[in-house]
Amino acid sequence: LGEGSKVEKHFPSASLLIPPLETALANFSSGPEGGVVQPLRTVVPVEKYNGFLGVMPAYSAVDDALTTKLVTFYENMKDTSVPSHQATVFLFDPRNGTLKAVIDGTVITAKRTAAVSAIATKFLKPAVADVLCILGAGVQAHSHYEIFTELFSFKEVKIWNRSREKAETFAQSVKGPAQVCSSAQEAVTGADVIITVTMATTPILFGSWVKSGAHINAVGASRPDWRELDDDVMRNSVLYVDSREAALTESGDVILSGAEIFAELGEVVKGTKPALSEKTTVFKSLGMAIEDTVAAKLVFDSWSSSN
Repeated sequence: LGEGSKVEKHFPSASLLIPPLETALANFSSGPEGGVVQPLRTVVPVEKYNGFLGVMPAYSAVDDALTTKLVTFYENMKDTSVPSHQATVFLFDPRNGTLKAVIDGTVITAKRTAAVSAIATKFLKPAVADVLCILGAGVQAHSHYEIFTELFSFKEVKIWNRSREKAETFAQSVKGPAQVCSSAQEAVTGADVIITVTMATTPILFGSWVKSGAHINAVGASRPDWRELDDDVMRNSVLYVDSREAALTESGDVILSGAEIFAELGEVVKGTKPALSEKTTVFKSLGMAIEDTVAAKLVFDSWSSSN
């Protein structure tokens, strides 16, 4: 299962992926009784090349699945033929530690991240959500476009990227409408749901642009000194995260703004914290190892059943 095409072939549809991810999020937010063991990711800087290596292990008692993901992410890459993020997931037999599969983690990372954003959006989007905005045009932009246009009924999709050429290429490659905007402000203005999937290290989304009651999925800026959202957005929205501990350690948007975390997404799924969809909301997604565990097991089970 080392090849991305094989993973793609055996990857579950959104309708099959989202329920187990919701269960995993709820179990994670239940503490020890939820049966999820997941330490904070370990990140090794590769300063010479502006890169990082992350190690993300997790065990799910409910799924009886044990994995670790190795992921590299590099900023400001000159070679645009190489993805900024690359990953491999190792799936073990939890009964004896035997390695069962080595799986291309790039597809898993892209699709599980978009699926979790979709879960957040299901709970937090305004009652009427006609306009989707995506800031970014890379792998995550594609995976988010795919699942969001499948699950939700947007009348308009607006795209912006720092490179107009990349935004145009994105719009031509997707199976559906996409309006390329000349500025981030143009794309954001009037949007009901906003997705930021960029490699920005300073804010590219400003509160003065955001429609009251909009929902924002903030996916980029995964380092404590990186930002995608300005202080206005962070401090004047209801803030949801995948993991409190991770957000307070890894998210520059959360740490540098001093914004108060209202709830973990798993608490909303469980029903122990409300989804305040009538307010402007932000879901800060850092990505969790348990999400990789669930997705990798689904891929492996599909592959096993076909062989």
